[in-house]
Amino acid sequence: MKSREELLEEGNEVATFAAGCFWGVEETFRKVKGVKYTQVGYTGGDFADPTYKDVCSGQTGHAEAVEVIFDPTVVSYDKLLDLFWALHDPTTPNRQGPDVGSQYRSAIFYHTDEQENAAIASKINLQKSGQYKKGIVTEIVPAGRFYRAEEYHQQYIEKSGGSGGCPI
Repeated sequence: MKSREELLEEGNEVATFAAGCFWGVEETFRKVKGVKYTQVGYTGGDFADPTYKDVCSGQTGHAEAVEVIFDPTVVSYDKLLDLFWALHDPTTPNRQGPDVGSQYRSAIFYHTDEQENAAIASKINLQKSGQYKKGIVTEIVPAGRFYRAEEYHQQYIEKSGGSGGCPI
């Protein structure tokens, strides 16, 4: 299996999403044709080298997030955005299902101007669609430092045989 760096050198792109508990979000993106690599971690905060315990405290500012490396000739960023919107409720601030706290917020961390523009347009279109009665609270912010979560969190649902974890 190629490393994250090797995949990026080959022209693949990176996308980062936060949609609640990262276990289920990662598992969903891993199944997409054209997704080459995923990892769960923490981003969007102001605390260096956070651990899961740190992030769960709600004091670091980080969100549980998934970094996705994808082949844009196979799956577009717009398709990844569609999946992001479909797999969580973007109208609940700092909450997804039973998970409560800013670490479970809905956020798109963009890496390029094109991603920013696509994310904004998709959010506007979804809000206009009438699918949600409440306003969409998803943050669209520049990607910052991504801290890889502890190894036991990586591909957690696959490792646990699909048992446990957070529902999507």
